[in-house]
Amino acid sequence: MSPALFSTPRPVSVISSSSTPVRDPNGLGWPAKTTLERLHESPAARKEREEKLADAVRTLLECIGEDPDREGLMRTPVRYAQALLWMTRGYEVRLSEVINDAIFAEDHDEMVIVRDIDFSSLCEHHLVPFTGKVSIGYIPNKLVLGLSKLARIAETFSRRLQVQERLTRQIALAVEEAVQPLGVAVVIEATHMCMTMRGVQKPGSSTVTSTMLGAFRTRQKTREEFFHLIRSPSVLR
Repeated sequence: MSPALFSTPRPVSVISSSSTPVRDPNGLGWPAKTTLERLHESPAARKEREEKLADAVRTLLECIGEDPDREGLMRTPVRYAQALLWMTRGYEVRLSEVINDAIFAEDHDEMVIVRDIDFSSLCEHHLVPFTGKVSIGYIPNKLVLGLSKLARIAETFSRRLQVQERLTRQIALAVEEAVQPLGVAVVIEATHMCMTMRGVQKPGSSTVTSTMLGAFRTRQKTREEFFHLIRSPSVLR
């Protein structure tokens, strides 16, 4: 297994001028002020959090001109509080626990790709969904990661308030730290409700982001092979 994966303090990797690191001493991959509180809270604290959130939703309903006491909305604040906590459950997951012991020594140095992983997340700017597919590729360097863990990594980061650009980068950096491969490539194509339901209201538009690390960044042929493979029709069809 990759040494001390997400479990011990280490220098933070700065990936942009806004500093959005994956690594942090607590193994959460995205250190926020109250993330640790949520990670370790008791059942009683969880209930208190849910009730506080439900009260906020009730206020929201009143502010848009609704009556939260009418029959159709009486249980909505609690339902939405529970749903929002579920949709952001990635804050309650350590990446070290996601990957667990699914790292194996293997003499394989060809590209590994898991493509078209469905995901849904919440845009942190408007708190509305964006949904799409993630394709992840890496070139092993004596270590391989259980295939389902690639999907689990994508799921963990998507179940937090996100922007697509950061989500793409975080997935790539998590895979890089897990198995220290020769290269990592991540591509996300998604539809954003903040573009289709409001604002410019352009249904059918999609956003594509990519992160290339290591060999995928420095070798054009490797990068081209990855893009060719994720766009090719499935050999199983």
